[in-house]
This record gives sequence, structure tokens and C-alpha cells, in this order.
Amino acid sequence: MNETAISNFTCVIFNVSFMNCTWHVGRTATEDTQYFLYWGPLKNENVTECQNYIKDTCGRHIGCRFQNVTIKNNIPYFLVNGSRSGQSIQSYENYIMLYEIEKLTPPLNVTVNCTEASRRCSIWWQPPRTSHVENMNCFKYEIVIENKADAEKNTKTASKTTAIIENDSYLYESFSSEKWYSVKIRATDAGFCTVSSNWGEWSTPVEFGTQLTSTSSYMLFLIPSLAAGLTFFLCMTIRVYFKKTSATVPQPRDPFREPSPMDFQPEYMNLLKKQGTEEITNIEEVMEYK
Repeated sequence: MNETAISNFTCVIFNVSFMNCTWHVGRTATEDTQYFLYWGPLKNENVTECQNYIKDTCGRHIGCRFQNVTIKNNIPYFLVNGSRSGQSIQSYENYIMLYEIEKLTPPLNVTVNCTEASRRCSIWWQPPRTSHVENMNCFKYEIVIENKADAEKNTKTASKTTAIIENDSYLYESFSSEKWYSVKIRATDAGFCTVSSNWGEWSTPVEFGTQLTSTSSYMLFLIPSLAAGLTFFLCMTIRVYFKKTSATVPQPRDPFREPSPMDFQPEYMNLLKKQGTEEITNIEEVMEYK
């Protein structure tokens, strides 16, 4: 009968107020075995059943997702019971200090300010978010600074600096303006508060150094150049298109302003002159005859 009870029950709190609990089904649990999770601040008092179960391929409950979880000083009670073929199976119960199972969020707003003349970088940040810690001195931090790889020189990470500190700032004194760096930080309990002793999540790496700056400057120059070139290309393409279009489509003729293919006025005047010349010639011939 003991082999029908669950095993490996674990819970973790993450993102301040979310909690996941999971377990393994009993060794002799059949496909019709079903489990139910209840939890509350005290045993048999205000116990609430899970509303969002995690299921396996057989439809059996193997975990639960909780939201809006608040860490307090009490020790909540967890109960997992179930049934198989209409009969009850052995239950599992436990008490868990919620702050001990919290996965701390990354430190916030990691900022780097370097001075080339002093070869130093000031790094500072803000503590991770929690639902119950108000004293910002409750945390200690691990900071890792890496000298990033240089693709042009075909080198991997050249160096790594790791430090454990108990305040929210750090002075890095090995900065070189010709190198490229990244820094990441995570937090844990300083030793005297109700904070998880496990290390929390790493912050997103923040990059700094000359290589990053030069790359950014190059992109700032490249993007406007590409935009100007594209604009010029589009203008030339449109101009050629309209030029070809206007050459192939004939313009309508204006019968009142355009000259006729045959100029009748000069022809008429030439005809009159010719007739006049012939008459004068005939008169002269008659006078000679007389």
C-alpha cells in the first residue's frame, strides 16, 4: 500500500509570486490512480485544493501551478492524497518554509560606467524583487566579468573575474579600452534574513568596451548610407520608368495650333503667281503679232 503514495515531492517559487509543485506517482499506481493536492497555512485549517493541475499522459495529476503566492513567516502545510478504483491510497504530507524554496529573480538595472584614463569601471545594480524582503542588506551577490572573444584574432574568452560582494556596487580595475567585456550578477542570502540560501537567476549579460562601441559607430554610419543609396536607386528607377512611358504613349494632337502636314497658303500663292505670269506672256505675244 505504501508504494501507491507519491514520492519526490518538490516545490519552487519563481518570479516573486508563482509556485510550481511536482511529484512522482507511486510505484504500483495504476492508470486509474488519481492524486489531489491541498495546502494551507495550518493543518486542517483553511486548506485549499489545487486549481491548475499538471497531468501525465494517463491523465494522472503529477503537479500543480499556483499564482499570487505570498511568502510569510509561517510554515505552510501540504497534503497529497488520492484514490484508486474507488479506494483511498496512502497520503503524503509535509511542511515547507516558503522562503527556502524561492528562486530569486535577477538583480535589476545593471549599469556600467567606464573611464579609460583610470582603467576602471563602476558597476552598480538594484536588489532582486521579492514579496517579503524589505531590507536591501539581506542579499549578497556573485558578479562575473568576462573578457569577450575577439573574432578577428580568433581568440576565445581571455579572462574571467569572479567576486562575492555584499553591497550593490563593484569597482572593476582591469579595464582596457581595446577589449570587449560582459558582466552578469546573481543574488543569494547574506546570512541573517529569511532569504533562500540557493543562488538566484543570473541577470542578462551587459556588454561594454571599445569593440562594442566601434561596432555601434559603424552601424550608425552604415544605416544612413544604405538608406541614402536605396533612396537614390528608387528615384532613378522611377525616372527611367516615366521616361520610357512618356516615349511610348503619343500625345494628342491639337488641330487648331499644330501646323498641317501640307501648308496650303504657300501653295495657293505660288499658283496665283504662276497664272499671272502666263497672262502677261499671252498679252505680249498678241502685241507682237499685231
